[in-house]
Amino acid sequence: MTTTPEPSVPANANALLLQAIALRQCITATYNRMVCTLAPHILYTKHDDVFVDAITLERDGQPPKEIKLGTFKLAGLKDIEVIDRPFVPDAIFNPGDIKYDRVTLFVVDRT
Repeated sequence: MTTTPEPSVPANANALLLQAIALRQCITATYNRMVCTLAPHILYTKHDDVFVDAITLERDGQPPKEIKLGTFKLAGLKDIEVIDRPFVPDAIFNPGDIKYDRVTLFVVDRT
């Protein structure tokens, strides 16, 4: 029996997410075989893995039924591209949430 190794995070994924968060630009990426447009709000670590919390704006070309903040493991995001679509940080995002305490790598500027 062979096991498939867990996919590694693309070398430029962190840089692309940092750029998108700093410039408040959306990204497109494939997640669970679905192309998504995301508004990334924060990059952080958890159990030695890197995660991004983002608002999903589109999933396979369709808007979500409700606006919510989703958590995406960077290793699961493929074909990440920063796109020319600005976003305004959403009020549902709470940068003071305890889950971000001492693990935040970069957070969107809300001013």
